[in-house]
Amino acid sequence: MKDLQILHAQLIKTGLSSRTVPASRALAFCASPPGDIDYAWRLFSRIRRPNLFIWNTMIRGLSRSSTPQDAIFLFIDMLVCSPIEPQRLTYPSVFKAYSQLGLARFGSQLHGRIMKLGLQDDPFIRNTVIHMYANCGFLEEARLVFDESTDCDVVAWNSMIMGLAKCGEIDESRRLFDQAPQRNAITWSSMASGYVRNGNFVDAMKLFEEMQGRGIEPNEFTLVSLLNASAHLGALKQGQWVHEYIKKSGTQLNAVVATAIIDMYCRCGSIGKAYQVFQVARKKGLSCWNSMILGLARNGYAEEAISLFSWLESSNFKPDEVSFLGVLTACNHAGFIDEATQYFLLMMERPEVKPSIKHYSCMVDLLGRSGFLEEAEELISSMPMDPDAIIWGSLLSGSVNHGKADVAERAAKNMIELDPNESCAYVLMSNVLAGSNQYEEALEPRFSMKTRKIEKEPGASMIEVDGEVHEFVAGGRLHPRVEEIYCLLDDFRLILQDVG
Repeated sequence: MKDLQILHAQLIKTGLSSRTVPASRALAFCASPPGDIDYAWRLFSRIRRPNLFIWNTMIRGLSRSSTPQDAIFLFIDMLVCSPIEPQRLTYPSVFKAYSQLGLARFGSQLHGRIMKLGLQDDPFIRNTVIHMYANCGFLEEARLVFDESTDCDVVAWNSMIMGLAKCGEIDESRRLFDQAPQRNAITWSSMASGYVRNGNFVDAMKLFEEMQGRGIEPNEFTLVSLLNASAHLGALKQGQWVHEYIKKSGTQLNAVVATAIIDMYCRCGSIGKAYQVFQVARKKGLSCWNSMILGLARNGYAEEAISLFSWLESSNFKPDEVSFLGVLTACNHAGFIDEATQYFLLMMERPEVKPSIKHYSCMVDLLGRSGFLEEAEELISSMPMDPDAIIWGSLLSGSVNHGKADVAERAAKNMIELDPNESCAYVLMSNVLAGSNQYEEALEPRFSMKTRKIEKEPGASMIEVDGEVHEFVAGGRLHPRVEEIYCLLDDFRLILQDVG
């Protein structure tokens, strides 16, 4: 940009800055991703009679910016004030702006104009229309445009696959994926990220295996999705394999990739390797710091998490909501009430940080577990948002542990009102009443569960063996090797009986 500004200064001196051709070349660079959209706007505003190329360039640049609504305003200005009529290359950028803003309802009016002009079969326009509808959750409209086209290219297929997955229609998304006549890296990454978004982590890993079998190179977005899947599954070996692949393939270790790797190792309990990645990452975004602080906190390294938070405060970054959640989580796990209170008050003093219900939930949980139930209730009462079932559950758990039946009853009542089908409130309430020798009253929550046909969800766990993730449910018999597992458990039971 500095070189362009010097060149632009020369154009002004020579009187060429207001001429269309040199001005359009300077504008094209400023409106591109490496340029400066504000500088581009200043250039545009000084061009007396912008041609179609200049209008399109400025609208396209604004649609990619942090204020895509300006692209729509400029397009309307073009329609109303300019003798230049929009052409086929003008519309895709406007549809992209509507998509970025989630305003497909208004974008549909522009779609109507496209139909009147007979431009609906233009592949560039059609693809951006499909993407706008699919990205904004207007699946019926997206599917209608998609199905009416007989020559949809891979871009249109990708938009539909991504849109369906984004709206939770993961099975339909996979059906389209399997039917796609062509697949590129974006097709595979859209399907992988769709699985992760919908919690189908095992399917995401199977998709990666399919990619390997077909010799398809995953792109950065696919690798991040696979790292997220490994993290949620606790599949350390698979996550390590992806990390090794990133190193061998020369994939750039930017802030997004580094954060995904750190998060994977932290969630898999390999905190040392996570910290190694954090240290060697040259481009540390705030997300890297946050992921490391949260990872340390969740793995029991409370003092290290607090120390890293202090280091963050002295860096070029400012702690945000996630940073404070990380340090509060560390204090919660370690039982540091005084420190947690200090950080909570510090967060409340900073206008740029907006406390969420998660921050309050963390404090309520800490106060409740430490026996400060009155303070926990006062904090709930002072919240600027309505407490959710998780907060009442934390208070209920704390009151049960400390034998406070009156607090437990209030917490359970509020929890049941918010989520009548949650078994935890009934079970804990019954236990605390029984613990207070109120045996008849303790039966009431159990009867309520039976009347409402509420069943306690069985516990579940997952382990990784030789790179394969196995899930087990309490009392379950669906595992393919269930007979072997139960035989082994019987053997262990006999051994324990012999040992005494």
